[in-house]
Amino acid sequence: MISNENLHNALHLDSFSIIEIQLDKKMSKKDDVTREQAESAVRTLIQWAGDDPDREGMLDTPKRVANAYKDWFSGYNEDPHDFLNRTFSEVEDYDEMVTLRAIDFESHCEHHIALITGKAYVAYLPKNRVVGISKLARVVDTYARRFQVQEKMTAQIANSIEEVFQPKGVGVLLLQDMHV
Repeated sequence: MISNENLHNALHLDSFSIIEIQLDKKMSKKDDVTREQAESAVRTLIQWAGDDPDREGMLDTPKRVANAYKDWFSGYNEDPHDFLNRTFSEVEDYDEMVTLRAIDFESHCEHHIALITGKAYVAYLPKNRVVGISKLARVVDTYARRFQVQEKMTAQIANSIEEVFQPKGVGVLLLQDMHV
């Protein structure tokens, strides 16, 4: 595993933590919830909050909220391993750390569905395989588009890289800008 000092220097950060938690390999499965049921649930929440879902300004709100949720939580429909499996195996004598810094992400807290924004820093020391850095950003985005907490998302990103690449070392840091 990569030393803390090397990771610290590569990411140019004052402090960081590496969290190792076993990733649950199961991807979430959608139940048979229809779009109509989702929109009905939004209508119910509007009524519960004290407003009228049938007034002019709210008529299309259930549809818009369902569309937003489909986008915000699209990470459940993607497997990050698919991005990471598109690698280059010609890495003989490559002993440099691969780093991607300040990857913007937006997610939603699994406790209150509140918006979370931040930046991700990802580094790994390749052993046999290298991936294009855009794929690392897609892995961050895929996990961010799920209900999250910072610690779980950090571990999911790191464990995906570890499982697919089996690198000499991997480190992930998430810095939260905002949690509403």
